[in-house]
Amino acid sequence: MLLFCGCGSQPPAAPRAASNETPSTGQVTFNKDVAPILFEHCSSCHRPVDEQPQRAAARNGSSEDPVCVAGAPFSVLDYGAVQRRARAIATAVQTRAMPPWLPGQGGDFVNQRTLSDDQIALIARWVEQGAKEGDASDRPAPPSFAGGWQLGRPDLVLELPRAYALKPDQRDTFRNFVIPVSLSDTRYVRAVEFRTDTPRVLHHANIALDPSRVGRRLDRADREPGFATMPDDEVQNVYGWSPGKVPILEPEDTAWALEPGTDLVVQLHMVSGGASAAVRPSVGLFFSRTPPTRTPIVVKLESKAIDIPAGESNYAIDDSYVLPADVDALSVYPHAHYLAKEMRGTATLPGGTERPLIWIPRWDVRWQDQYRYRSPLFLPKGTKLSMRFTYDNSSANPNNRHRPPQRVKWGPLSTDEMGALWLEVVPRRTEDAAVLTNDYVRRALQADIAAAELQLRSRPQDAAAHNALALKYAQAGRALDAQGQLEQALRLQPNDAEARSNLGSVLQSQGRIVEAIGHLRQAARLKPNDARIRFNLGNGLLASGNVDAAVREYEASIALNPDDADAHFNLAMVLGPRGRLAEAIAHLRRVVEINPRNGEAHRNLALALSLQGRADEAIPFARTAVRLEPGSAVARDQLERLLATRRRP
Repeated sequence: MLLFCGCGSQPPAAPRAASNETPSTGQVTFNKDVAPILFEHCSSCHRPVDEQPQRAAARNGSSEDPVCVAGAPFSVLDYGAVQRRARAIATAVQTRAMPPWLPGQGGDFVNQRTLSDDQIALIARWVEQGAKEGDASDRPAPPSFAGGWQLGRPDLVLELPRAYALKPDQRDTFRNFVIPVSLSDTRYVRAVEFRTDTPRVLHHANIALDPSRVGRRLDRADREPGFATMPDDEVQNVYGWSPGKVPILEPEDTAWALEPGTDLVVQLHMVSGGASAAVRPSVGLFFSRTPPTRTPIVVKLESKAIDIPAGESNYAIDDSYVLPADVDALSVYPHAHYLAKEMRGTATLPGGTERPLIWIPRWDVRWQDQYRYRSPLFLPKGTKLSMRFTYDNSSANPNNRHRPPQRVKWGPLSTDEMGALWLEVVPRRTEDAAVLTNDYVRRALQADIAAAELQLRSRPQDAAAHNALALKYAQAGRALDAQGQLEQALRLQPNDAEARSNLGSVLQSQGRIVEAIGHLRQAARLKPNDARIRFNLGNGLLASGNVDAAVREYEASIALNPDDADAHFNLAMVLGPRGRLAEAIAHLRRVVEINPRNGEAHRNLALALSLQGRADEAIPFARTAVRLEPGSAVARDQLERLLATRRRP
């Protein structure tokens, strides 16, 4: 029986050490012996959402249970609530169902939510003796949470622009919400704390940076608040929340940058439970006083080629990666859904010595978390990182969402499956950060290709599956492989406008312009109101030298989708050299409005303004270009020239 929704390790305001030894004789009471344990290990979740701890503690004897943090069903600050559940609490801690802590032996993590054998025995003795309250003067002061925040009052509090109405029949709902962030300069974030106002319906949350503001466009295209799916390659994940998670203040020297113009996108996984709810969580950001001197990099092991037959009780996935540099590992975050049962992450050092990264013998998706090492793990160059996850898709798995079991593949829904292990590392040498980042992108694309190939094997006559694989091949620079898949898609479905447009683009990339134009024009005839197809045709026409026709296609694309930054940019690059400078400037302004982190657009906008003699207007855009493209000599030279122009008498 899971009576505790989650427990943390927030210490009380006036801590009082619990005995490490179980008293062999004498009365065990709540106030003297049990309250210190529960306050320290459980109150981060088992406390009222809206009440001050002092008022909550004064509610002893009440039969009313307040709404608690993370959906916990009662408050441990209230003796009456604890006393009514004393035997169930003893069972929960004796079976180690509570506090919720998934890692097995071998890991040394911060905020480890476990009770000692002596503490468990003490709670059991208290129950056996009648669960007495004891002398009020023995009770420690309840823990203090500033304004309800576990880390104190945040430097910046953000919330959803409007609440999302979760209907009673909406079970297992995934929804993404954009939270605009108004900043005039770069801030450095060392901690994120997530607060839910509807703990009973929120299963987990993920927070990501959206520097290109892709989420805004997807949100506008959806009638309801938020939108369904955010492409993984468009955002940068920075924080994951699940019930019971305790936020951590990172060292100031590893804070991450929050740039002006960047939105946050919050993905919520909600389960209505038969009741409607207005969902509007908030996010607290805690800033560093100084810029970081070290940049954490994520190394990701994963498999997207997951295809678990119905009834299979021991399905396994593996992945490995050899580190190209010396690193210090800071944290590890494993992720899967309901069918996973065991997870192992291992580092094999160059000499053959194995070091455990994480071992979870009994996975439970409800208590997923990021685990921070108490001391960073040094992993030298040549270390092999390995993961192995196993899954149980049989009826014997009590967490299986399908009754009877069904075939389950990789996918974003909780009834699909996933398998990934993120390892947060800091390279010992600054220059190795680029190597690790490039490897991350390369390996992520390899995983996408493997997933698309698996989908195609299961649906060989599906033109859409061929098209999806072709896009991944093209992204990897495998033009001939992409061409083959698109040609097969068109054999299966000759009127597939998207596949035909993509084939035209692939042929164009090979310099086969005449063939490309034929396919691109045919795609536009099949689907004239598709903005991306018209954009692709514009690119092909421009490559063929037909500039006037390309301009018309770009304009048609923008008319269909005014938020297409690529179409605005390409059109500006054509109009500017043709003397239509004012129009080019208008389109470039639209690009930086849609995507404030497009350094190339800022640089070209500065150039266009300077050609009109508007140096003062150009300089801010040139400065932004240098900030966004610090390695660009062109951007630096342009800024210097503009500043020199201003200095002339």
